[in-house]
Amino acid sequence: MPEVKSDVIHILGEAIKPGESRELNIDVANLHTSSPVNIPVIVERSKKPGPSVLFTAGIHGDEVNGVEIVRQLIAKGINKPKCGTIICMPVINIFGFINLKREFPDGRDLNRVFPGSPSGSLAGRVAHKLVKEVVPHADLIIDFHTGGSGRFNAPQLRFTKDNKDLNELAKAFGAPFVLYSKNLSKSFRTTCAKMGKPLLLFEGGKSFHIDDIVTNSGVNGSKRILKHLGMLKTVFKSTKPKKECIFVNSSKWQRAKYSGMFKASVTIGSYVKKEDMLGNITDPYGKFNYFVRASNSGYIINVNESPIVYQGDALFHITTKLKK
Repeated sequence: MPEVKSDVIHILGEAIKPGESRELNIDVANLHTSSPVNIPVIVERSKKPGPSVLFTAGIHGDEVNGVEIVRQLIAKGINKPKCGTIICMPVINIFGFINLKREFPDGRDLNRVFPGSPSGSLAGRVAHKLVKEVVPHADLIIDFHTGGSGRFNAPQLRFTKDNKDLNELAKAFGAPFVLYSKNLSKSFRTTCAKMGKPLLLFEGGKSFHIDDIVTNSGVNGSKRILKHLGMLKTVFKSTKPKKECIFVNSSKWQRAKYSGMFKASVTIGSYVKKEDMLGNITDPYGKFNYFVRASNSGYIINVNESPIVYQGDALFHITTKLKK
């Protein structure tokens, strides 16, 4: 369980007492027009001592569904804790969000430059501020992401295998799937792990798209976590997910054998058997029609929704081994 905190905390040079609400800003650099750009950090503290939870989204500027999840947590007052502290950062990569791009203006992927540097690239400076000024105050971090390049992810949590604490938190969150995955070099998740900060990474939907099912999964999962920690102040009628969470030990991508126009016919999250038809690839002239069949039995946890694919493109992400 996260440690109990009740004293004054200092974030970005501001002292925040129990019972106080504060909107802070990370100020790293202006736009090229000299217009200021701030990264909001929204802090809500209860008078009662308790854990500190950090909700983050928008590490990639095109992943707007994660931004929407954290926005709803704030708009619905879910971020006002019954005890402890809740910190929300809806858009970390504000520069990419403004430009409707995944990366920073310098072309760097923020999630590959952690822990950053105070004198490095723009992305590195933002990473450094986040790691030094905000993360140390969190006992648990929930980081929201989406699929990219038109590939739609089923709502899922990701973390390393054999982490008993995160397994318990994942069960409380109640996402449809948990996908065990290794920490990537210089990622936010890896840096938090090295700092001893538990992090649940949520994936759902695709870039430049807001999906109600994905949003509800993220919001309701966050409410379950807060209820599990005794921090949820708002009324929450449903405490258990409709379906039991499926833990995935391994999975693989099924790729296109041909280039052409692609249409999936399988539902995201559904279970398929080997040789089941998943979709088809055609040419624009009505002369070619290739039926894509499942290479193995498993759950479909990602579907490529692009209408045009090339040979070798990832079409489906299918589970191969489930945790017993």
